[in-house]
Amino acid sequence: MTLREELLALADPRYREFSASLIPGAGAMLGVRIPQLRKIARRIARSDWRTFLGTCTPRCFEERLIEGFVIGYAPCPIEEKLAWVARFVPRIDNWAVCDCFCWRLRADEREAMWHFIQPYFRSDAEYDIRFAVVMALDNFIDEEHIDALLKLLGPIRHDGYYARMGVAWAVSVCFVKQPAKTRPWLENDCPLDDWTFNRSLQKIRESYRADSADKAALRRLKRPAKRAAENSGITK
Repeated sequence: MTLREELLALADPRYREFSASLIPGAGAMLGVRIPQLRKIARRIARSDWRTFLGTCTPRCFEERLIEGFVIGYAPCPIEEKLAWVARFVPRIDNWAVCDCFCWRLRADEREAMWHFIQPYFRSDAEYDIRFAVVMALDNFIDEEHIDALLKLLGPIRHDGYYARMGVAWAVSVCFVKQPAKTRPWLENDCPLDDWTFNRSLQKIRESYRADSADKAALRRLKRPAKRAAENSGITK
């Protein structure tokens, strides 16, 4: 059975309709659930995964996800893995592939990945930025990296919704995990553009891990809506 035949056998039309409504830009979609895709990817990663990655030509959302999962699961040195990551990232064209692709790093992968993602924060491509941001929020919101991470997040300017929302999401996680550094950063001339700043506050207020006192204090920091819209290029 080919990979496509296996995916077609697992496809659920109702799940496809539901997923397609949530993932703009996903393109062709079969409707296979993520745990099933991960199972397939793990199996491939235990076999001739290099040949798979070198020859795969994804024709649908699920095949693209499997490609990304195989890279994360591949048993190889981080230097080789990063070469596959660099090849994959330009192909990301929706938030779901981006976020699912980003994995929890092993200890021996962390330092190399931290240095690898630095240029992506400054990219002009929406999903380059989101890749760096999501990889960071999954792995580098800790005492060792928080100062450097906030410095990387603050200057990001991009019109893409998913780049900006990725930054807001990351800031909210920074606030929850590293409040001693993140709260003063938000309160004292925060360098985020107004739209992303306000969305960051919103994400924190929506978090069940932020207490009511913090939420009330952050509400007072909200920047004027008109200014935030103008600052972000949003006109309505």
